[in-house]
Amino acid sequence: MPVKVIIRRPASAETDVFMAPLLEELRKKAMQQKGYISGETLKRVDGPAETMVISTWRSMEDWKNWMASRERIDIQNKIDTLIGKETLYEIYVPK
Repeated sequence: MPVKVIIRRPASAETDVFMAPLLEELRKKAMQQKGYISGETLKRVDGPAETMVISTWRSMEDWKNWMASRERIDIQNKIDTLIGKETLYEIYVPK
């Protein structure tokens, strides 16, 4: 069963400049992973500055494999250090 993963990160004009290439690198690497279907990055306009990624995976197992990969963890750690907070993940399945 496919899963949709909502990934939320606080953002600001200062962090956006440095975070953009890291997000692009994550996307490129995710696209090469087994089970990756699609993804899009959105910027919130009606509240606190925030970046949201909606990522779709063929299965929970495929998502978990990507989450556990060393290359993803290394890039994610750079992002979390940059924004000063942990990235939040929410996982959904079709109802």
